[in-house]
Amino acid sequence: MDTPAPLSNLPEFSVSEISGAIKRLLEGSFGRVRVRGEITDYKRYPSGHLYFSLKDEGGKISGVCFKNSVRGLGLVPENGLEVVATGRVSAYGERSSYQLIVERMEYAGEGALLARIERLRVRLAEEGLFDADRKRALPVLPAVIGIVTSAQGAVLQDIRTTLARRFPRRLLVWSVPVQGEGAAARIAAAIAGFDRLTGRGGIPRPDVLIVARGGGSLEDLMAFNDEAVLRAAGACRIPLISAVGHETDTTLIDYVSDRRAPTPTAAAELAVPARADLAADLAHRAARLISALNHLVQHRRRRLDAAAHALPDLPNLLGTVRQRLDDRGYRLSIALPNLVAARRNALVLAERHMPSPVALIATRRNGVVLAARGLATALPRLVALRRTGLITAERHLHPPRARIAAGHGRIGLVGSQLDAALRRAIGRSQATLLGRPVSASPLLALLRQRRTQIDSLEARLEGANPMALLSRGYVLVRDDAGRAVTQAATLRTGMRLDLVFADGERGVKVEPAPGRQGALGI
Repeated sequence: MDTPAPLSNLPEFSVSEISGAIKRLLEGSFGRVRVRGEITDYKRYPSGHLYFSLKDEGGKISGVCFKNSVRGLGLVPENGLEVVATGRVSAYGERSSYQLIVERMEYAGEGALLARIERLRVRLAEEGLFDADRKRALPVLPAVIGIVTSAQGAVLQDIRTTLARRFPRRLLVWSVPVQGEGAAARIAAAIAGFDRLTGRGGIPRPDVLIVARGGGSLEDLMAFNDEAVLRAAGACRIPLISAVGHETDTTLIDYVSDRRAPTPTAAAELAVPARADLAADLAHRAARLISALNHLVQHRRRRLDAAAHALPDLPNLLGTVRQRLDDRGYRLSIALPNLVAARRNALVLAERHMPSPVALIATRRNGVVLAARGLATALPRLVALRRTGLITAERHLHPPRARIAAGHGRIGLVGSQLDAALRRAIGRSQATLLGRPVSASPLLALLRQRRTQIDSLEARLEGANPMALLSRGYVLVRDDAGRAVTQAATLRTGMRLDLVFADGERGVKVEPAPGRQGALGI
């Protein structure tokens, strides 16, 4: 097969040459272009360069924004944002691709801006940055007011004029750009800077902040829809009033601020009250307070008058008491001598009826003498009567030994009778039970019963034995005739007596008792 000969009339290029030619062709043909599309695949590299793609329904083109162009880009790129990118088309030979080198970006109409604002609003609302419980009350009369706005605009002058007319206050102005490149960062820094003030070092800390700018288009107000500004306003500890644009303009900072004013002039009116209104309010409150105090004083005076009428007449009451006291004193001065005289008369009368002490003592002595004579006469009779009774009792009293012998005799007789009865019972039992085996248990039980009866009788006899009493320490006293002596009054000095003990007898002689007192001869 024949090999085709090379075409020598076609030029031969290297890869680098063809890539460079394409790059030059692209850059020469298009120059600077404006491309509208939606940002996708957005990435920010540590080098500071931004890489992304722009796409629409029919195509997609890569884009890059180098570090030195980022500051003047005009907005912060993010995925899903529709923009108009201004730049030039170039080729990247190492990848054989073309790209758009972007120098500036703009929002692709108000629809794109509103969509971006809405996404940010929804996200921050979910975080709770717009919650009503985060709102703080404004001070009634702030001493220092901080203002974040542009120093060249008419907004600052309107605020100053309104404050001077209503209630002049000290102002701190932090001048910032309110639109354009870097405005959002400057506004956020100003809000954070005011919040960091401590009041030391000669710069006072504001009591309220006003963030304001005049009206403008949606793109002009985008700095106040920036996330950095919104987060700085949400973190600020000073009550904040937003006054951005005209009354119909609404930005996201209005949702974060503590109060929204439709215009900068209205913000100044919200910040301070009108001096005339305050004076009128104070006068009205003073009038109401004076009226209330007068009413209270009149009410208390009426109550005091009523209480005074209810009280008794003190002078008359005191006069009555003084008169009663004088009357009691007079009656007491009369009654006391009369009482003493009555007591004296009673004593005299009692003295007249009282017997003479000498006669009373004599009467008592005679009575004692008569009683002593009667006692001396009756005592021998009583002694003789007692002696006769003792002699009679002694005659009827058997000697102890005879009584004991009689008891033993009775016990022996009872024992003999029991023994004979037992023998007869045994004989009858033997005759009845003849031929049958007899158990000794009933007989032993009967014997134990009889023995118990005998022991009981013996114990009773022993209890009646006088000798048992003698064994417990008692003594039987007899005179020389053998009669029992029961009273000491029947004894005479020198009289012989016999003392009967449990183990024998002893004789004694009566002697006078030591220390005996004789009869009184009254």
